[in-house]
Amino acid sequence: MATPVTEFSGAAAEELELARRVAQADHEAFERLMRQHNGKLFRIARSILRDDADAEDALQDAYLDAYRHITSFRGGSRLSTWLTRIVINHALMRLRRDRWNRQLVPMPEDGQAESAIPEPQDDRAEPPDGAAFRAELRRLLERRIDELPPAFRTVLVMRDIEEMSSQEIAECLDIPPATVRTRLFRARAMLRASLARDIDLATTNLFGFAGERCDRIVARVLARVRQT
Repeated sequence: MATPVTEFSGAAAEELELARRVAQADHEAFERLMRQHNGKLFRIARSILRDDADAEDALQDAYLDAYRHITSFRGGSRLSTWLTRIVINHALMRLRRDRWNRQLVPMPEDGQAESAIPEPQDDRAEPPDGAAFRAELRRLLERRIDELPPAFRTVLVMRDIEEMSSQEIAECLDIPPATVRTRLFRARAMLRASLARDIDLATTNLFGFAGERCDRIVARVLARVRQT
């Protein structure tokens, strides 16, 4: 009985064909490959480096490395997984080169104790105040994600923003899937806690009454009292 052709086998065949064309110095194919993976790989690099410019540089270096070694891609894993490993390596090398000597993935030791972020929506049709609010909310989320420990931050970006499977993340980071799930749980908990603190601070003076409003009401009441 013939084995049915699955969606993944079709995608794998397409990836192998794209890799073959890139290996033959087909620049159009290489451009297609980059455009397919740019956003995802940039965000993963940035989750490690926490800097847009450094992430762009690491991504460019990774693409050049992938271009030079594309013949080594045999389809044993997804092309996106293969590219992600290269990007992670270049981001880590850049981090070490710049002497940002902080613990990075994989961290902590497997077995140690280690939940989602809304995807930005198209705000072009929003009123200006709504777009400004959403932009500020995105900046807040980015700051709080940047504050997470590196290993947790990277897993969170890969799972909740890029929607990669736990198995694929495990392959990219060379850690067990159970460790991926544990780090993700911890990352989500830390992110919720930091956002909760932001909300607590924001509500401290919610609907504040002091200042000009207080002065205005007192003056108006006194004025009416004097009239009577």
